[in-house]
Amino acid sequence: MRALGYIAKDQYGNFYPIGNHPPRKALLTTFNRQHCQKMYQDTKDGKTRHVGYIIAGLWLDVFVVGQWKDAV
Repeated sequence: MRALGYIAKDQYGNFYPIGNHPPRKALLTTFNRQHCQKMYQDTKDGKTRHVGYIIAGLWLDVFVVGQWKDAV
């Protein structure tokens, strides 16, 4: 799937469009911050995977935006 860009969603349901910019840098710029923490999610096989960032008290899940026809 060809990535068209990224979008972030916080724990309150607010969305933050990122575009094609690197997600971490774009989010730090959006919130005028210099530091963030990575956020991880446990998988069914017992491992963890990186899913987003914690910035300014917000838990931001980052998603790749792609064309729907490519995903099917």
